[in-house]
Amino acid sequence: MKHFSIEEITGWDRFYRANFVNSLSGFKPVSLIASRNEAGQTNLAIFSNIVHIGADPAMVGFINRPREAAPHTIANIEATGKYTINHVRAEFAAQAHQTSAKYPEGASEFEEVGLTPDYKLGFEVPFVKESHVQYAMELFEIISLKMNNTFLVVGKLQHAFVEKAALKEDGFLELSSAGSMVSLGLDAYYETIPHSRFAYAKPDQPTRSI
Repeated sequence: MKHFSIEEITGWDRFYRANFVNSLSGFKPVSLIASRNEAGQTNLAIFSNIVHIGADPAMVGFINRPREAAPHTIANIEATGKYTINHVRAEFAAQAHQTSAKYPEGASEFEEVGLTPDYKLGFEVPFVKESHVQYAMELFEIISLKMNNTFLVVGKLQHAFVEKAALKEDGFLELSSAGSMVSLGLDAYYETIPHSRFAYAKPDQPTRSI
């Protein structure tokens, strides 16, 4: 194994360093977050730092970069309190990645990259029609992370739409059946292959597959 000290890492070219550090934490879920401002203008942006916060109540968080780097999603969520999260599939991975381009305010990434806004149940923000896992969120809290001027945005689950084949009898979602992808670093996308699933671990029992 090759050793890298933080002093060495800090001295690298910033793009090399960004690739290395972003890959170090491993594979991450990748989704498109849709939002809308008070005037009805939609925004769509790719995020790979979405995290489960809790199941009861059902809450999900994501990290928004500093405002000067990614202002539209967080501003829309602050204004309306509503957004949707939509898993990325291989069929539109390139279009999803293109949403990371810095389009001007007033442009809708739905239109720019050719994805379809899907309004349903009277929810104010569209889902991504091409996605097979979609869920609607209501803002709960935005936490400022002062060390790097980013924000942890925490939302409460309102609605979920899931491809039927992915839902198992015990509530588990086999996301490979829905075509959900993962990402690595800043620009790499991977499809998934199921490997194993284990029963609840107890200290007095051997590991058991289910």
